[in-house]
Amino acid sequence: MAASVFCCLLGAGSRAALAQNPEPERETLLNGLRILYLPQSGNPNVLLKLRINSGAAFDLADKGGLMALLADALFPDEATRQYVTEELGGRLEVRTNYDSIDVTISGKAGELERLIDLLRGAVLTTQLGPDNVTSLRAARLALLSQKSLKAADIADGAMTQRLFGTFPYGHPAEGTTVSLAKIERADLMLVRERFLKSDNAILIVIGGVQKPRLMRAARQLLGPWEKSERTIPASFRQSAPPETYILALDSPGATNTEVRLAVRGLSRSDNDVVAANALAIIARDRWQATLPATSSASVRQDAHLLPGMFLMSSSVPTASASKAVSAAQDLMRSLAQNGPTVAELERARSSLQGELSKKLSDTESLAEAWLDVDTFKSPKPDVAATTIRNLTISDVQRVAARLFKDAPVATVVVGNYEELKSAFAGKLEPAVKAPDSKVSVPTLPLRRP
Repeated sequence: MAASVFCCLLGAGSRAALAQNPEPERETLLNGLRILYLPQSGNPNVLLKLRINSGAAFDLADKGGLMALLADALFPDEATRQYVTEELGGRLEVRTNYDSIDVTISGKAGELERLIDLLRGAVLTTQLGPDNVTSLRAARLALLSQKSLKAADIADGAMTQRLFGTFPYGHPAEGTTVSLAKIERADLMLVRERFLKSDNAILIVIGGVQKPRLMRAARQLLGPWEKSERTIPASFRQSAPPETYILALDSPGATNTEVRLAVRGLSRSDNDVVAANALAIIARDRWQATLPATSSASVRQDAHLLPGMFLMSSSVPTASASKAVSAAQDLMRSLAQNGPTVAELERARSSLQGELSKKLSDTESLAEAWLDVDTFKSPKPDVAATTIRNLTISDVQRVAARLFKDAPVATVVVGNYEELKSAFAGKLEPAVKAPDSKVSVPTLPLRRP
């Protein structure tokens, strides 16, 4: 009863937030740049989020990090970020994922033209001279070299490689020290000419600015941005199904073991993506209930433009690693066969309603949500709210069957290799060196419960 009341309250909160944030107005410049405009009367600030609809999935073969390096070239000078913060009262951030390059820039509404002019300089006059490219590559290599490699990072990286193989999602979006060293200036110039184009981008503007002023500035400053001669579709051949034996990576001296299980997931445009998000919450809670109190568990539906992965992650005492893997396999089968309980579904609904309400109350999250609607055909906020309220046990069971039934499950464990041999009570194959010489890669045959 309490869960139902809580869900209703959150539902009312979501509806109120939806009423305060109607659907943005849409315009398209002559060069194909799409603009979403969401006014907020009385807001002294404005947020602009520019999305280039090509991300790390389009990195050239063996040159992971290429699109991330192109993103670095948009605003290579730290002084620009300081200027936005100190003079314009906002912030500047550039992020690269598999599907896109996202530029977020905010500031005082009175500085709208200056903010758009900064975007214009980034996309129209991207500096890719020999010295610039050398500096950008050196900076990113230094950043990766300084990054501390934790057991959780090793497990995550091994899982994506295990599940996707040579598919673009199988390499880190930020690249590696090996792949970045192979990138040449000509590579950056190629992807700039292919992807950094006006009709491959969308801009959302939220805040206290009038539409005529916005469109005048956009036409004047971003109108000269060239459109592409042809569109490069995101179509890649899926890699072979993953191996189903457990991949064990040695982390000498570790007291805990990182456990990862994953299956191929859904795309962001899939009609079942909301049900999959509910399934992730239910699976997390059910899995955590079987693990020791000192363990942690997370489950997420990692969706992309193309099908991603449904990932289960935990950190457990090494003696409990085998139990954690078996429990995860059991709950996958159980959810696919029987679905969740009524109580589990109510808790998942409440959690999703809370996440949606929080997203609608945060300007940047709201901007990202509407960009996802246009980019990935994701559910609109009002549709997502209705879908959450109407989720049934059969909906969750159906998506569980889609994901888990007869699906090859990739499994990775990272911990003390000698203790893992004892925990899994199986004979491990001889260890071989991974690309990173600090990590050895033995393998363990899968033992099903």
